[in-house]
Amino acid sequence: MVYYLIALIVFLIDQGTKYLISSRLQLDEQIPVIGNFFLITSHRNRGAAFSILQNQRWFLILVTVVVVVGIVWYLNKVRKTRRLLPLALALVLGGAIGNFLDRLLTGEVVDFLQFNFGSYTFPIFNVADSCIVVGVALIILDSLLDMKGGGQTEVTEVKETGEAKEGNE
Repeated sequence: MVYYLIALIVFLIDQGTKYLISSRLQLDEQIPVIGNFFLITSHRNRGAAFSILQNQRWFLILVTVVVVVGIVWYLNKVRKTRRLLPLALALVLGGAIGNFLDRLLTGEVVDFLQFNFGSYTFPIFNVADSCIVVGVALIILDSLLDMKGGGQTEVTEVKETGEAKEGNE
């Protein structure tokens, strides 16, 4: 249940920040946070990451539904036997649902975090995007640790104290 709570917290923070941006800033309005390096910029994206698949709303909604169902299924499968992977999946789940709701209700995602590196501007993103990226990075880390350990680390025994011992398959 804790992993669904994490996903819910991600979703609520994402939606709250998007609401603040969309209700208090005009489209393309900017607020410098750290000079020209980091700005809050009110932006809308009708596509996916890096603005690919622009105006493919229903395709992106369908893909997200499939991904969310897959994450929920897999999260239920691994949540009692793994530690890092369920956390990673919870972050991806919360972020995916946050962007899904935007696309479903308005056909576009509210983005607002802008970083400039000299003359290069990284694509503007939001909290949901950040959580998805961190979640995917943790999935990769979990996979690397699993490969290094020679097998999947699972919780194999729970003592009366509630402490879990880990073992390798």
